[in-house]
Amino acid sequence: MSRIEGRDKVTGAARYAYEFPVENVAYASAVTSTIACGEIEAVHAAEVLAMPGVLGVLSCENAPRLTRDDQDGELNVFQSRRVSYRGQLVAAVIAETSETAREAARVLRVDYRDERAPSLRLRSPAETQDEEPHGDTVEMGDPDAAFASAAVQLDATYRTPPEHNNPMEPHATLACWDGDRKLTVYDSNQGPSRVQSTLARLFELDKSDVRVIAQHVGGGFGSKGTPRPHVVLAAMAARAVGRPVRFAVTRQQMFAITGYRSPTAQRVRLGADRNGHLTVLVHESNEQTSTVRDFAEEAIKPSRVMYRAPNRRLAGRLARLDVPSTSWMRAPGEASGMYALECAMDELARTLDLDPIELRIRNEPENDPTSGHPFSSRNLIGCLREGASRFGWGSPTPSYTGLGVAASTYPANRAPSQAMARRDGNGHYTVRIAAVDIGTGARTALTRVAAEALGVEPSAVTLELGDSAFPKAPLAGGSTGTASWGTAVVRACEKLLAEPDAREALADTADEIKNEPDYSRHAFGAHFAEVTVDPVTGEIRVPRLLGVYAVGRVIDPVLARSQFIGGMTMGLGMALTEHTVFDRDGGFVNTDLAQYHVPACADVLSIDAFWLDEDDADLNPIAAKGIGEIGIVGTAAAIANAVHDATGVRFRDLPLTPQTVLPRLTGTPAST
Repeated sequence: MSRIEGRDKVTGAARYAYEFPVENVAYASAVTSTIACGEIEAVHAAEVLAMPGVLGVLSCENAPRLTRDDQDGELNVFQSRRVSYRGQLVAAVIAETSETAREAARVLRVDYRDERAPSLRLRSPAETQDEEPHGDTVEMGDPDAAFASAAVQLDATYRTPPEHNNPMEPHATLACWDGDRKLTVYDSNQGPSRVQSTLARLFELDKSDVRVIAQHVGGGFGSKGTPRPHVVLAAMAARAVGRPVRFAVTRQQMFAITGYRSPTAQRVRLGADRNGHLTVLVHESNEQTSTVRDFAEEAIKPSRVMYRAPNRRLAGRLARLDVPSTSWMRAPGEASGMYALECAMDELARTLDLDPIELRIRNEPENDPTSGHPFSSRNLIGCLREGASRFGWGSPTPSYTGLGVAASTYPANRAPSQAMARRDGNGHYTVRIAAVDIGTGARTALTRVAAEALGVEPSAVTLELGDSAFPKAPLAGGSTGTASWGTAVVRACEKLLAEPDAREALADTADEIKNEPDYSRHAFGAHFAEVTVDPVTGEIRVPRLLGVYAVGRVIDPVLARSQFIGGMTMGLGMALTEHTVFDRDGGFVNTDLAQYHVPACADVLSIDAFWLDEDDADLNPIAAKGIGEIGIVGTAAAIANAVHDATGVRFRDLPLTPQTVLPRLTGTPAST
């Protein structure tokens, strides 16, 4: 089935947040801090207000008071003189044109006081355990004694750097007020219902007086998962000047104010007997958060479900640093955590002189090794064996060419959702839900789900989404969208069919999800990588990537394959190119797509994805697991393991750039 919105997108008819036509629109441009720690002493607004076309300046000196958000301090826009990181929003200029707004923002002077040096260093668990604990610590058996007595031991620390969501569409909002109490925003986000409730609370409005429209979203990868400060700034600016205001975050500003993946320092200790059976698994992770907002990557999460080990310790710690706020990025926790765990499993297999696939098979658990709950389904072994067959695992390779493998997992959860189904007459139906399509094909997938539930062709169903005026829905994130929204759509359609005289039916899945049986619900997969390493330059190329997945029922094969290979491509970026660097003043140095390299077509030579047929009736009415994130989980580890296979050198810190690889290759001078 072709994407329903495909023609609109390729012809330019699809409207994104910044593009909706309104009359008398003004433009906002943001000013960000040039220091990391201190206070704003003065904002010299008069100088730019004298410029032709400038309508207003907002800052802590004149911004209206908002209801304080104690959970997400990033939303308290211009509510304090405090500066907590370099790149924080400190002012905004509103003008007649975007060019005028940008120029006025460029010349606006902001004076600071009480500046101090920022704290930026993230230490490893081996260095310190004094950081603030976070997440659910797991302690089973006696891990320390078990590790000390293990016949074979591995103790290694792995590091991942800051990584940044870079969707094609930047964060953008068009805010329009009707009087002083009704607000409409066209916003690029992953959940209109969440943005609606947040704006209503911050501006002290009735929720029914706030409407959030997100008809088309040009990607998010988590960065648009919850409201970001841009939407608050746009609404505040529009109210201040009494006109609709457009505001788009620049690509450079996105690196600091829209969230990014936390760097991690992870210590993994594995103990096993001589046959490769794990006796202990210890996974500890230190991550960072800002002083403005709490967010934990939780890299230890996948170690809860992956392998059988009677002794287990999983502990996460959070360092509060003077840095921009971390947030969700595709597969938060799992992407970073599985890099460390799957590299450690590869290292252990090499120590045991055991095939890495066989090591994983020997440690396959019967039930969830942490909770004890049965898996609704778990076909990791099937994915590993199918992938090995398709990839030619174990085949001899030329010099400086290597093969690597890693497992993958991601939770298969649902969140409560509502949906409405309506009879239109003449055998046609309309289904409404406040879900959002962030480019994954949600319109198409949910249309298929509704058509199947109604017993009609997809052409007989109109699916409407992307509007907070529709029945409330959870955000597009955590690989829960199709399962959550699909459950509500199925139940609404079933309810409509059960009431032949009804014109429409509304379903709410809150009770159903609250009372679901205690299963451990996860998707699983296996990644295979072939790499070549240039011994002269240290450059790594990836001729082949393969993923094989067990994800329940696949609703649409074309959409599914797109998601899998998209995730794998991001995993390649995680392995080889993507990272930012702080300068000593706490600012990211490389904040554009020239210096922060997101993989392009030339970087992905051959990539393919397959899946196993999996019938999991205990999941949800459509038997589908999420597929948006599992493709990235494990890909970086497979590539790193392949690099070791090619070179005999173990690299534990990402990304694997020529600058880090070349000095450690045999015969290469460290000064090169």
